[in-house]
Amino acid sequence: MSDTPGWTPPGPDPSSEGRKTGAAGAAEPTGTPTPEPGAAPAAPAESPEPAAQPGEAPRSPDAKWAEGQPPPGQWSAPTGAPAPGGPPPPPPGAGWGGQPPAGSGGWGGPPAWGNGWGGPPPAAKPGVIPLRPLGVGEILDGAISTMRAYWRTVLGISLTVSVLIELSALLLQGVILKDTTSTLSDPGVSPEEALRSLGSVAAGAGLVGVVSLIGTIVATALLTTVTSRAVLGKPVGIGEAWRESRSQLLKLLGLLMLLGLITVVVLAAGLLPGLVLGAVSGFNAPSVVLMVLGVLAAVVVVIWLTVRFSLASPALMLERQGVWKSLSRSAKLVQGSWWRVLGVQFLAGIIANVVSWMTVIPFTIIAFAVNGENMDSLLGTADQPPGWSFLLITGIGSVIGGTLTLPIKAGVTVLLYIDQRIRREALDLELARAAGVQADTPGTPGTPPGPVPGS
Repeated sequence: MSDTPGWTPPGPDPSSEGRKTGAAGAAEPTGTPTPEPGAAPAAPAESPEPAAQPGEAPRSPDAKWAEGQPPPGQWSAPTGAPAPGGPPPPPPGAGWGGQPPAGSGGWGGPPAWGNGWGGPPPAAKPGVIPLRPLGVGEILDGAISTMRAYWRTVLGISLTVSVLIELSALLLQGVILKDTTSTLSDPGVSPEEALRSLGSVAAGAGLVGVVSLIGTIVATALLTTVTSRAVLGKPVGIGEAWRESRSQLLKLLGLLMLLGLITVVVLAAGLLPGLVLGAVSGFNAPSVVLMVLGVLAAVVVVIWLTVRFSLASPALMLERQGVWKSLSRSAKLVQGSWWRVLGVQFLAGIIANVVSWMTVIPFTIIAFAVNGENMDSLLGTADQPPGWSFLLITGIGSVIGGTLTLPIKAGVTVLLYIDQRIRREALDLELARAAGVQADTPGTPGTPPGPVPGS
């Protein structure tokens, strides 16, 4: 009866010792005759069986009890233990060994693994995320952990890109816009000079846009490679990340341009019916309402397509796919999880914007205090644009904000892509093998389409 798992048989009952002693003393016969000399010793008389207590199971004649155990019927089996005479207990479940754990005091000790009784073991975590389907907090934490663990590489990439973008913006504001504002504020300016000034502004804005696009492409490519290595816990430097990602830069440029073109086409298609109606019947109230409704419908479609194709860039970089194939891969991964992907990306955008505002606003306040600029100068509605000192101080805040927010956005996108592949294609098994934390086991699903990220 001491082999039943999960409990220990009760010890000696102190009250039974007294009953045992008293019973032994009362059982000695007072009138036993003395054997005569030379006669064979008489057989000892058998003690009469104790009467069964009410509700007690009858005792078998062959039953034997260990020393110190109470007689049957005076204790009850613990909860979950089999009743006497019932079927034997089932064998121990998964996670229990053949013997009780050492030092556990019998079968009542802790389970062999898991935080709860029969719970699964924790997932392997060779890098910044556990290799299993991720929660929203784990995705955000993984992006921030990547920035902390690989801060030299991550901050070096984002700082370089942010400085180049901000320098181009400073040249636009400090040189081109300054001359343009002086020209346009002159009452005697000719139409030709005004057009040249506006052309210079457009050219400067286009240059800033090109620099920003190139910087975004390079940062996205490099940070995607770094994050994929961080998932496996493998170190990577800027040079290695550049060598692995440079072959996909032109494809990534084509992907971003195609996504921008799709956005423009959808917005134009939503605006077109109202423009046609306005051209035919005049721009009256019905045509204006139709244009507004068309733009709103186009914005909804643009948001839907943006989320649907939001995982195209990591698919292009990590699977070495083409532009169209990466779009179809993103659509397949997002299918059925559109709202979840939207929520994660929206939350990451809010966090990135809050971080950016927390760094930009203090520098803007310092710039106002140092230079005495007013809000008209900041908005560009004053006669003269802001001075160089004002632009430099605010530019430093913009560089710091961009340095911190670029890794968050890129990291969340890559980890969201990896999470969707884990949920749909069992990528966690391949990642575990690539990281060297899990051996091949029978019955493991086959290799999912596409290479393992970071391998």
